[in-house]
Amino acid sequence: MPSMRAVLEARRKAAVVRVEELEAELERVRTDLADAEEVLRRRALGLEQYLEALAEEETPVVVAVVSRKRPVGPLRAVPHGENAAGVEDLSVDYQSVMAAPADAGADGLGARRAAVVLGWDRASASRVEGARARLKRLVERGWLVEVKPGRFTLPASEQTGC
Repeated sequence: MPSMRAVLEARRKAAVVRVEELEAELERVRTDLADAEEVLRRRALGLEQYLEALAEEETPVVVAVVSRKRPVGPLRAVPHGENAAGVEDLSVDYQSVMAAPADAGADGLGARRAAVVLGWDRASASRVEGARARLKRLVERGWLVEVKPGRFTLPASEQTGC
């Protein structure tokens, strides 16, 4: 009959082996999760770009009628601020996003709040990233300013009404 010490040592070794197996599996699952999140992020951005392309196909006639300034280059769902007559040149969703920074105050608008303004679930990471992408696009095109990382406000000239 094996001694108590031998039995306990065998159980400890088995527990160590099991812990190592589970740690390896956990690492594999974390890697798979990171890969899946990246695929989800790219697909959400792809969908948004596709929807913008559809909007661009629908808006050329409206843009030509509403805006007196003709943008140079391809038509965009979010025209550059200097090429647009006003916020009314933006799509309805972007107009909603543009109204939110004024209500957000000095701290600025964040991506989660923008997702709520768009009627999306703020708990969904892909929706928040989609809202963040829209805010960044508005910054690139001169409609908003990113005062701090992740905080967006209207340019100073529009806040003071000048």
